[in-house]
Amino acid sequence: MTTASAPMEIGRVALTVHDIGRVGSFYQKALGLDEISADGEVTRLGIGPRVLLELRQDKAARRRDASEAGLFHTAFLLPSRQDLGAWLLYAANSSLPLEGASDHLVSEAIYLSDPEGNGIEVYSDRPRDTWKIRNGSIHMTSDGLDLNNLVASATGPWKAAPAATVVGHVHLQVGAVPEAEAFYSGKLGFDVTTHYPGAAFYGSGGYHHHLATNVWNSRGAGLRQMPSTGLADVEILADAASMARLETLALQDPWGTQISLTAKAV
Repeated sequence: MTTASAPMEIGRVALTVHDIGRVGSFYQKALGLDEISADGEVTRLGIGPRVLLELRQDKAARRRDASEAGLFHTAFLLPSRQDLGAWLLYAANSSLPLEGASDHLVSEAIYLSDPEGNGIEVYSDRPRDTWKIRNGSIHMTSDGLDLNNLVASATGPWKAAPAATVVGHVHLQVGAVPEAEAFYSGKLGFDVTTHYPGAAFYGSGGYHHHLATNVWNSRGAGLRQMPSTGLADVEILADAASMARLETLALQDPWGTQISLTAKAV
């Protein structure tokens, strides 16, 4: 499953890091991303020519506090449940520092962090025709995940990120959910697909979410003080109608998180 049919979807995520070599090596080992380019200051990782993650080194940047606005996690969407099962077995055998796992009904997800504390989700979607709508919202939960059943679904060993892997969504920490909704839904134009206590989820084209915002660690957070490690930029790929409506190529949310818009390839 991909999100490519949506009018807007996630392109690449950019992170500011202190140790670009260590963090870059982690994403290559942990997720099987390719190094597309590297010049010592910027490393671009992805699949083939397609960049999913950009690392920007700034050794002088202030280290972000976990209670600030910014990144909650970058979520890498694998093409199938079989791929996720293969990756989970690889992660266990490689002693990757896994931090959690959830059955969200619309998807199955595994959580971890990179060496500088940037959150990561690795997930696969369930078929869209199994997603349930309740009171106009896509029903999602955070139930326990049957890890043994997931591993048993693997049809072969994990070798690298499959060609169809994308950044399925980006989950953000914000200071207040109403202000986040006004920006990500009201200004950017994403649909509010569901709410959790202290969180809102936003999708385009019927997808369960391309973006999410929560205050679980960051309630009341103010404007981000830059330069700082952590999230530097989220690229949104937008169709022609969305680009024309927004009339800009760069935006900042109310907490200073940078959003860049790129026209989808026709």
